[in-house]
This record gives sequence, C-alpha cells and structure tokens, in this order.
Amino acid sequence: MKFSELWPLNREIEIEAYVGEVVGADMPGTERPFTLVNFISSVDGRATINGRSGGLGDDGDKALFRALRQGVDAVLAGTGTLRAERYGRMLGDPAARERRLEQGLSSEPLVCTLTRGGTLPLEIPLFAEPEARVVVFSGADIDTSGAQAQVEVVRLPADQLTFTQALRQLRAMHGVRTLLCEGGPRVFAELAREAVADQLFLTLSSTLVGGGSAPAITSGPPLPMPDRLRLEGVLERDGTLFLRYGLT
Repeated sequence: MKFSELWPLNREIEIEAYVGEVVGADMPGTERPFTLVNFISSVDGRATINGRSGGLGDDGDKALFRALRQGVDAVLAGTGTLRAERYGRMLGDPAARERRLEQGLSSEPLVCTLTRGGTLPLEIPLFAEPEARVVVFSGADIDTSGAQAQVEVVRLPADQLTFTQALRQLRAMHGVRTLLCEGGPRVFAELAREAVADQLFLTLSSTLVGGGSAPAITSGPPLPMPDRLRLEGVLERDGTLFLRYGLT
C-alpha cells in the first residue's frame, strides 16, 4: 500500500519499505532491543473508542500495524491491552509468515507482557493458539496450565520488575533485536519514564471522539521532565497523518 511522504522527503512509498528503513536500524551491542511504539489518536487526543483502538483506524493504519508486526522480533502489550483488544495470533496470513522465514526471522513475533499482580487474560484467543510463543514477566507465580500457547513465565523480584530489566532479558535470553510496543497508555508512559523507547509511530486519525473517559496515548503519573520528541517522518494517506518521532 502506497503512502505520500510529506517530510523529510517528498515521495510515494510503500509502507513496508518505510517501516523497513526504521526497523533495520538495530543497535548492535546494546543491552536491550531497539524499541518501537505504535499508537493511534483522534484529533482531540483520544486513543480509543468504546475501550478499543480499532474504531479509530482506517486501511492505512491497519497496513502500518501489519507492516510493523511483520518486521520485528517481538511484540509487547500490557495485560489490559491484551484483554481489551482480544489478542489472537500475531500473523494470521501464511504468506506473511513465509516472508519472515525467508528474511531469517521466526515465523511470527514473540509476544511479551509484564504483570505485577500475576494476572493474565488466559481466556483470549492468543492463549488458545498452540503456535503462539508468549513470555510473561511477573512478580508472582502464574498458573498457565490451561493455556495451549507456549508460555514462559519469568519471575522477577519486585525491585527488578521493570521494563528495563524485561527488555534486557528479552535481548539476552531470546535474541530480541527489535521490539514493538502496542500499548496500552500506561505501558508507554513507563517505557518513556525508563527511557527505553526509541521510536514512536503515531497515527493521527481525522476523527473527533468528543468527551468521555477515553485515555490519551499515555496515562498514569506525569513524567519527571517532559520529553521533547524529534519529528523524523510524516506520511499522509486519505486525510490521515502518520507521524514518526525519535524518543531517545
């Protein structure tokens, strides 16, 4: 699917090629994966409609979503996002899985999450998928005997249960070079607070949601110091803007 790049270049570009230019920017020798964050927001700053992000997106946003998933080693999502979006298999398209194998990647990204209370939404389709691989960082023991997915629970002491530590373990134990965070707002805020996010892909949907309690793309306590992001790319398709920022 082609997009119009408005800045820094003026060109038409396939979204897979655009994402590939960024995902290929792995940082060899670092202790953690190169971490991308993907969010969508309405013009008035809402990240969801009726509790889910899907209602904000169009075909372009879905194409970006798929391209990011297809290019990374692992996907990170909070347990609330896993439950609200009812996560299933990472790549449902067999052709996409085959392309990853041809590129030397696993057929699908590893899924990872972090839970301090030891709770998991084992009822969602992801955990019923035998080929899904899931790593859970937890502060408590978790019974995953009911899951058909391949679930690995990594128990960490409370003072080490951070995204910094989780990302380091993903790099060291699973060889994860590139990681995509798909939410939610609290997870993104914690990644920013710990300074372990590198790129933000923000889709600005040409919609107004109106009042209500829908969150922004971050939530929780304010950051100690506001982060000044670097605008690194602007795409447009059918009135939707696709912004890319550097965070670190």
